[in-house]
Amino acid sequence: MEKKQFQTESKKLLDMMINSIYTHREIFLRELISNASDAIDKRYFRSLTEPETGLNRDEYGILISIDKDAGTLTVSDNGCGMTEEELENNLGTIAKSGSLDFKSENTSDTVDIIGQFGVGFYSAFMVADKVTVVSKTYGADTAWKWESEGVDGYTVEKCDKDAVGSDIILHIKPDTEEEDYCEYLDQYAIQRLVKKYSDFIHYPVRMDFVTDKLVEGEEGKTESVTERRTLNSMVPLWKKQPADVTEDEYKSFYSQKYFDYEAPLKVLHYRQEGTVEYTAMLFIPSHAPFDYYTKNYEKGLTLYSSGVMIMERCAETLPDYFSFVKGVIDSSDISLNISRETLQQDHQLRTIAKAVEKKIRTELQKLLESDRGKYETFFKAFGSQLKFGVYSDYGTHKEALQDLIMFVSSEEMKYATLKEYVGRMKEDQKAIYYACGETPEKALRLPQAAAVREKGYELLLLCEDIDEFTLQTIMNYDGKKFVNVATDELDLSSEEESKKLEDENKSSKDLLDFIKESVGGLNSVKFSNVLGGHPAALSSEGGMSIEMARVLSKMPDAGEGLKASLVLEISSSHPVTDKIKALFENDKDRCAKYCKLLYAQARLLSGLEIEDPEEYTNLVTELMI
Repeated sequence: MEKKQFQTESKKLLDMMINSIYTHREIFLRELISNASDAIDKRYFRSLTEPETGLNRDEYGILISIDKDAGTLTVSDNGCGMTEEELENNLGTIAKSGSLDFKSENTSDTVDIIGQFGVGFYSAFMVADKVTVVSKTYGADTAWKWESEGVDGYTVEKCDKDAVGSDIILHIKPDTEEEDYCEYLDQYAIQRLVKKYSDFIHYPVRMDFVTDKLVEGEEGKTESVTERRTLNSMVPLWKKQPADVTEDEYKSFYSQKYFDYEAPLKVLHYRQEGTVEYTAMLFIPSHAPFDYYTKNYEKGLTLYSSGVMIMERCAETLPDYFSFVKGVIDSSDISLNISRETLQQDHQLRTIAKAVEKKIRTELQKLLESDRGKYETFFKAFGSQLKFGVYSDYGTHKEALQDLIMFVSSEEMKYATLKEYVGRMKEDQKAIYYACGETPEKALRLPQAAAVREKGYELLLLCEDIDEFTLQTIMNYDGKKFVNVATDELDLSSEEESKKLEDENKSSKDLLDFIKESVGGLNSVKFSNVLGGHPAALSSEGGMSIEMARVLSKMPDAGEGLKASLVLEISSSHPVTDKIKALFENDKDRCAKYCKLLYAQARLLSGLEIEDPEEYTNLVTELMI
């Protein structure tokens, strides 16, 4: 029999198709099942106008057969079949797609065709050293067999076949040191692949399972039993109307798909119509996965096209700040690349991603307003991610996210949104005040925080590393700027009080310079009237606060320049100040020791380590004697 050459420019092109387009060998089964589904769709579509050509809808199906002795895997369908000419055109010409031609000729929505590129069939050569196609069309007297061992060409000849449809017979390659091809002759491995990639093909995918069962009444004796099973679910849960899906069904799907046995906090199930149509079923978890805040976590929704899984995690469907969302997107409008493993970067995908982001944001806002307790549960798990979303990309997303973030407030030590804080502000309050600390309680113990509270002003208590960067990115909210109480921006004095303090600092310049020189490492020293009952505290000047410097210093590439410009503030009305003034006049050595003690105490109150613990303990001991 004459062997025919593929109608391509060179054998090298076919070799590329087989070895380069697909990144995962197991994809071959998805491609063959998709092609079989298309063939059935074509026959069903024809039966709508020619009833005598078809079967009842429930009679269509795909059968997978394994013959370990022969080393073959067969995918059979009762679809439209192919004539000799169609075998030549569709299988003898690489990238020739009968499905695409059919889709172009028939614009009806009745049938949903998957294959469009004409290369999926050749993925079979990734696992098979020989592929045979036996096919017969409805009404034909003759069946045809197409056979190829790869780049060397193919043959087409007449053969016998009773049923209409096609059988794709793969002679699986022998195992090598690098690859175990025998897994494609294992019934459980095939079941796993069908479940993973083709679970929602809308025709049953069946396979005969062989299992050993005990013979009743004969102890220890077993017999092989063959049972035909349907491997796929056929009807995706997300294709149902939300009103027809129970809470238990959502929970079951979520737990099985994402291995989380806690119910999702919220389910978003909807269909979007318009320029790009898609169906989405999204889950907001009730807690963060164990690897969520690690580099190993992979974001992205599972992407389906016409019931076929294209990507298990499509990162482009979610922004980083919503990376915690799980779920699926099913759309026939997306443009796939030639292997159907990844997407073309086009406007359809961007449109879907934008719509999904807006939907998630809207639903989170609704949850915040309608179920505060549930939202706070969500925020404890994923609030850091939202804050990072505000800070990242130079604040591009701050307007979208600022009403979703919360901070612990000095008002009953509960979460408050920025909107709630501003709504409770005093009439004379100039800014939104916040204090930083390892815990809300420690932030509240800052001397400057006490002064703010004495004025009757509410404080936001920032405890996470990202918190201050988030507020600095927002810059102001509802016309109110953010002020860190431990910076030189804090101003609670009246005009008269400010003038009096300014005069005192000018008249005490020599003392303040002496303190600065005695302590070292300070940008300046000044008297203050915002320390409450505390003798001293640290603040900062410029754009780098103490908290921001502390966070940045922990970074792997932190340099020496990442330091706050420290200011030692000394209470103008505390008895210790009077003591220091007296010592400055009479005993400068002892005064210097008092100043060092005062500085060490201020560092402790600010949550900083004492620079020289030995010197500190010696000074305390000396003053105690």
